[in-house]
Amino acid sequence: MSSSCDPRHAPAGDVGAALMVIDSRLKGIHDGRTETDSEQRELINQFTASLGPKGADDLLNGACTLIFMFMKWLREAHEAQGKDVIEYVVPSLVATMRMMPRSVRPEAIPTMAGLLVAAGTGLSPSLWRKQYGYWTPEEMTPLEATALLLAEHINRLTSDPDFATRMVTEALSRATDD
Repeated sequence: MSSSCDPRHAPAGDVGAALMVIDSRLKGIHDGRTETDSEQRELINQFTASLGPKGADDLLNGACTLIFMFMKWLREAHEAQGKDVIEYVVPSLVATMRMMPRSVRPEAIPTMAGLLVAAGTGLSPSLWRKQYGYWTPEEMTPLEATALLLAEHINRLTSDPDFATRMVTEALSRATDD
């Protein structure tokens, strides 16, 4: 039986733009910037302001697609070792989010954990969230942090600081070729 949260029914969104934002943040972290510098923040604000409502929805859906892709990769990697992705990934990411109170308010953590569990069980994060209403402005930064933390988790597991970005870029290239 097909779920109303089946990824086949979910809009992919602008995965390229979402990946650009996440990759930019990852590079900033690896360059030693733990805080977003004001110039980068201004550029991201200008970029998101230029999107308009449709573009913002596409960026949100793109971020959810990234979360789905990252969790799918993590699920397959953990299953290959006889482990459960929910047991090994979600608690670690939730604990990290709890240490980020300026970026991820405590009331957003259950939603982000739910997104991770939905994606980890093969459901679309955007369709899962949609059943509870539209995204709130307070959830935007936690959503970005969730995608960023997943990408960084994958990069650490593979000992390759660009693995997550490259994985998505290659998947997008294959999709374009098909």
